[in-house]
Amino acid sequence: GKPWLQHALCDHFYVSLPYPLGPKLELFAGAGLHLHYFWLMPITPAEKQYRHEHGAEALEQRFDEVGVEFANPYRASVV
Repeated sequence: GKPWLQHALCDHFYVSLPYPLGPKLELFAGAGLHLHYFWLMPITPAEKQYRHEHGAEALEQRFDEVGVEFANPYRASVV
């Protein structure tokens, strides 16, 4: 619970599949390898609590509804 950038509102990270970018970024298969990529998304304390209460799918749906700026650690909470 500490911002990774000074004065950032997002002080937690959410680990998930890069769902908005689709399976082309999520999966890699080649050279005998099969990999799944995950990303770290900065989230606010309220978003963390919302995820614990309502689940990951509900939080991701909320992100989609508002068109969240995924990489902006200074953005306001979407919940």
